[in-house]
Amino acid sequence: MLYGIVAATTALLLAAVLAALLRAPALRLGLLDRRQRQRRVPLSGGVSVALATCLVVVAGDRTGFAPLGEGMGTLLAAGSGVAALGLIADAWRLKTRFLLVGTAVAAAFVVPYGDTGVAAGVAAVGWIACVALAFRALDHADGVAGTVGLVTAFGVAACAAAEVMDGLAVLLSVLAAALTGFLMHNWPPARVALGGCGAMFTGFLLAAAAVTARAGQDAATGAGVLFALTAVAVADAVLVVLARHTAGRPLLRRGPDHLAHRLRRLGLTPAGVTVTVGAAAFAAVLVGTLVHTGGLGARAVLWVAGGVLVVVLVLWRVRARVPGQGRRGPDARYARERRTGRDVSPRQGGRRRPAAVVRPPRESAESAGMAGATGSAGSAEPVESPLRASRRMASSQVSGSLRVRNG
Repeated sequence: MLYGIVAATTALLLAAVLAALLRAPALRLGLLDRRQRQRRVPLSGGVSVALATCLVVVAGDRTGFAPLGEGMGTLLAAGSGVAALGLIADAWRLKTRFLLVGTAVAAAFVVPYGDTGVAAGVAAVGWIACVALAFRALDHADGVAGTVGLVTAFGVAACAAAEVMDGLAVLLSVLAAALTGFLMHNWPPARVALGGCGAMFTGFLLAAAAVTARAGQDAATGAGVLFALTAVAVADAVLVVLARHTAGRPLLRRGPDHLAHRLRRLGLTPAGVTVTVGAAAFAAVLVGTLVHTGGLGARAVLWVAGGVLVVVLVLWRVRARVPGQGRRGPDARYARERRTGRDVSPRQGGRRRPAAVVRPPRESAESAGMAGATGSAGSAEPVESPLRASRRMASSQVSGSLRVRNG
C-alpha cells in the first residue's frame, strides 16, 4: 500500500517535470501539433508519460517492492515499442497502415492465447491495435485523450485487482498517475500534447491489460466489457468514419470532425468539452467494471451501446468545419481564397495544382464594329490588355510599311 502511494506520487511528479523539460526540445525539433490553426502545441507529453511509467514500474520490479509478475515485462516492452513507433510517426508522419501493422505485431506478443484460444486471440490482437489507433485519434483536442486514458486506467486497474493481478494493477495505477501529471500541462489551453507516442502507448497498455484481465472467462460478456471500457474511443472512431464516408472524404485524412470538434460547435468551451467527454468515459467504464466484477448483469452493456449509438447519430448531424467542402463549413483560409479569386484547388504531393487560366472569348468582327459604334456614341468601351495593344500596333506598322513599299 505504501509503495503504491510512493510510486503513484513519483510517476505524477516525474511526468509533470519531464513534460515541462522536453517542451523546448520538441519546439526546436519541430515535433508540433496545430490546434485550432493558430496554436503550436509540442508533442512532448507522450514521451514524458511513457518514460515516467516505464521508469517507475521497472524500478519497483528491480528493487523487489512491486514485482511485475509473469508476462508483465513483455507487456511493458511491447508498450515501449509501440511508443517508439508513435514517436517516429510524430516526427516523420508514417502512414496509418504501418502503425496498424506495427501495433498488431506488438499485440501478438502479449495476448494470452492459452486462456483465450487461437481464434479469440487473433481477434484480440486486432482489437488492441484498433484501440491504440483510436486513442491516437482522441488526441485532437486539449485534455481529451489524457482524461479518457486516466479514467479508463482506473477502471481496468480495478478489473485487474478483482482478478488478483497485482502487477498489472500496479502498472495501470502508475500509468494513471503519469497521465495525471501530464494533464497538469495538457488541460485547456494545452501547453503540451500526447502525440502518437503517448496516445498509442496509453491505448495499447489499456487494451492489452483489459484483454489479460478478461482472459479465460465468458467470451460474449468479455467482449461487452472490453467495449464498455473503451466506449468513448469507439464512439469517436465510428463518428469520424461515418461522417467522412457519407461526405465522400478520405477516411485517413485529418480534419476537424471528431467528437470534441462537434461538441465545440454546439457551444461548449474547451474545458467543458473535456469534462463532458470525461464524464461519459467514467459512466461507460463504471458499467464495464461492474459487469466484470459481477455487480451488474451482462445486459447493462447494452445501455452503453445504446448511448454510443445516440451520441454518434446526434453529433453526426452537427455540421463540422471541414476545409475545402464549400457550403459544408469551409475554414477562414478557404473562404478568403474564394473571395480573392486565388487558387483553392487541393494539394497533390505537397504542391498546389496549377489553377486553370480563364481566357475571355475572342470578339467577332461584328461585335467589334458594334463596340466601335457605341464607343463613338459615348458608351463604355471594352478594356484592351497592354499585350494585345502592343501586338496590334506592331502589326499595323508592318502592314503600313508594306503598303508604302508596294506603292
